[in-house]
Amino acid sequence: MYIHDLNPILINFGFFEIRWYSLAYIFGILIGWWVAKKIIDFKVQNKIIVLDNKIFDDLIGYIIISMIIGGRLGYIIFYNSSYYLNNPFDVFKIWQGGMSFHGALIGIILGTYIFSNKVKVNSFIFLDAIASVAPIGIFFGRIANFINGELYGRPTDLFWSVIFPKIDKIPRHPSQLYEATLEGLILFLILLNVIYKKTTKTGVVSALFMILYGLFRVISEQFREPDPQIGYLFHFFSMGSILSFFMILIGLLILKKVKSNELVK
Repeated sequence: MYIHDLNPILINFGFFEIRWYSLAYIFGILIGWWVAKKIIDFKVQNKIIVLDNKIFDDLIGYIIISMIIGGRLGYIIFYNSSYYLNNPFDVFKIWQGGMSFHGALIGIILGTYIFSNKVKVNSFIFLDAIASVAPIGIFFGRIANFINGELYGRPTDLFWSVIFPKIDKIPRHPSQLYEATLEGLILFLILLNVIYKKTTKTGVVSALFMILYGLFRVISEQFREPDPQIGYLFHFFSMGSILSFFMILIGLLILKKVKSNELVK
């Protein structure tokens, strides 16, 4: 058993703080972008795709903006709509927390689609690269969640349980670390292996990300305490599980279209 005593603030200058959660976003984006560039270079050099690398560089602004807007709106709509209807100005207080992965995902997909239409490139070329490196950011994000002592797990008596004193004195699953392992590390290794195969069709990695992340998230949700303002829907499913079920279905649909050559290569 471990008693959580980690400080979410790395450095406090008094007038300015450096938090682990902020660093998770920064390093997730920087490392993910570097790896994505390597993936694009590999595909261009092996004549799998035809793309100017400078075009890919221009996409990062769209991704960052759409991720933040989508993540915030997703949290408001999916997880806490009643609160924000009564406190509309709090919508803009992002520094107080409240971001949704599924909302950020929708935002990134829409942002990438808009950018792809602008530059006249198949959006799945970009989305495959983004999907391959997204687990890097997810990994850092879940580790930051653990450091912050948030999104904690259900009670358990397992020897690796964690007590989060700011919450209660009950030993709980370190569900953040489960998610970091499944949705971050393992998913990254799987997708990286697939995208570096020359025979992998455009769209496959995007589909696999949707399917596998959705599956891993549903598994992790079984150990995670549901959001208190929502609880369980239909007395069994968490909001994260329901949204992940839709991810799996969409991923299967994309995979079907790839196999039937309905997606432009």
